[in-house]
Amino acid sequence: MVGFESYVVVHNIAKRHNVGTLARSATAFGVTELILVGRRDFNAFGSHGSASHIRFRHFHSLIEARNYLKEEKDCDICGVEIADGASAVNEHPFKRNTAFLLGNEGSGLSAKEYEICDFFVYIPQYGCGTASLNVTVAASIVLHHFGVWAGFSERVRDGSKFIVADRPVKQGRRNFCAGTEESIIEERKLRKESAENGFFDENENGNGSSSSDLLNGLFLNE
Repeated sequence: MVGFESYVVVHNIAKRHNVGTLARSATAFGVTELILVGRRDFNAFGSHGSASHIRFRHFHSLIEARNYLKEEKDCDICGVEIADGASAVNEHPFKRNTAFLLGNEGSGLSAKEYEICDFFVYIPQYGCGTASLNVTVAASIVLHHFGVWAGFSERVRDGSKFIVADRPVKQGRRNFCAGTEESIIEERKLRKESAENGFFDENENGNGSSSSDLLNGLFLNE
């Protein structure tokens, strides 16, 4: 890869398998980091092992994530949304390192998410059968276009597959984004408050929904 970097910001994603599938697309298209906002644990279903090939970073709030991306990584933050003033992604309206923020599967980007975006892209559609794309499909298309614009080098192929790198050293506990001592304390506080408010059932073997099913309810808004 040359010059530019891409990031994916995961916030308010509701469906349990989508984070793992996003990790697979992020790895395929050269994303530098996948940033989790809110909870630090995630479901890697759908990643097919690719989650071990991408760095994860955690923030408790969108503002913290924004400050990191703007101040430390010199990123524009791009909302992927069919919004007024959005540019078609095939026009490649990119200028520098870019972090892509994708909306919730049902409701799209929230007002808080809109506020941290510098610009927006949408994916043109040509058929009449659906109003929008699945969030992971949308991510794949947008990340591919950014890679083309940025001039990323194509991965070497072996027959009908691309060559997969050796599995790197584990980042920490499986399906868990490690944090500082302070962030771990804050996470425990959040989980306790969420349990008291009935956001998830601690008994994942019972009839209630597991905590990984309810990412939407546990993610923080500023």
